[in-house]
Amino acid sequence: MKVSVVTPNYNGLKFLKAYFDSLALQAEFIEEIVIVDNGSEDGSVEFIESLNENYPVDIKLIKNKENLGFAPAVNQGIRASKSEYVYSLNNDVELEKDTVEMIVRDMDDSIAMGENPFSFSSKMIQFNNRNLIDDAGDEYTILGWTRKAGDGKPLGKYGEKREIFSSCGGAALYRRSVLDEIGMFDDNFFAYLEDIDLSYRAQINGYKNFFSPRSIVYHKGSGTSGSRYNEFKVRISARNNLWLAYKNLVLPQKILNFIFLFIGFFIKYVFFLRKGFGHVYLDGLKEGFKTRKKLDRVEFKRANWKNYFKIEWKLIKNTINYLRI
Repeated sequence: MKVSVVTPNYNGLKFLKAYFDSLALQAEFIEEIVIVDNGSEDGSVEFIESLNENYPVDIKLIKNKENLGFAPAVNQGIRASKSEYVYSLNNDVELEKDTVEMIVRDMDDSIAMGENPFSFSSKMIQFNNRNLIDDAGDEYTILGWTRKAGDGKPLGKYGEKREIFSSCGGAALYRRSVLDEIGMFDDNFFAYLEDIDLSYRAQINGYKNFFSPRSIVYHKGSGTSGSRYNEFKVRISARNNLWLAYKNLVLPQKILNFIFLFIGFFIKYVFFLRKGFGHVYLDGLKEGFKTRKKLDRVEFKRANWKNYFKIEWKLIKNTINYLRI
């Protein structure tokens, strides 16, 4: 099955040639590339428009007047795409020649085996050090912390398919039929943790997320947002972290997990305080608490009650694994 590649772009001209060159090598597996430009001013739009005549894949370009963020842009792209498989892909990546083929095959095989997959996450490798993992699937803990599995670790440990909590939206294959059922990314998140929220909702509804070790992506990292820690990222991530728990945890979980979440948020505050972002982190939490009512919480359905137990166990296991590292 061919895929629709969906990519948001904001002033990413310096990445686009490598991005399009690597996708062109696997054109037979790609039905279309949908680029959602968030008001770029660096010539990105002109570069993309210049490709249309000779590029081997149909390119759809959506032009926004301003930066709407990652989540709204990807949703725009999904709505404009047509394939059953949607490959959400960052612009600051390069792919192996069989990256798309491998993740499609893994998804096809998983469906055939009755594993009920929602998504597959590509193996993301550090662009500047190709012996180290950038992201081998995202995990979420009872402390409210998220973690990129394998970040900075050697490649050898991550050579097998496995179930993960969430696929990283920077290189993830999703099933449109499931998106139609559970909804797309939450536009309110703007950026950061929107992919964990989406994968969480999928699990509540009985679907699974997997890591695809054969689908390899080289990721430059922070291509759009800049440095690893800055005021924007710290504030938005803190807000979204609180939203993530508020939206997806049912009341018994909130009661059971409250003390762990409190401890997790406190430790994060101390961490960012030492880096000079303590007040920014607190501002993000306050914003999240004040605005939480505008979110659509996941509706509890009795048919899904077993899934909440499974998720709670994953949160506990992920916390234990996190603390071991």
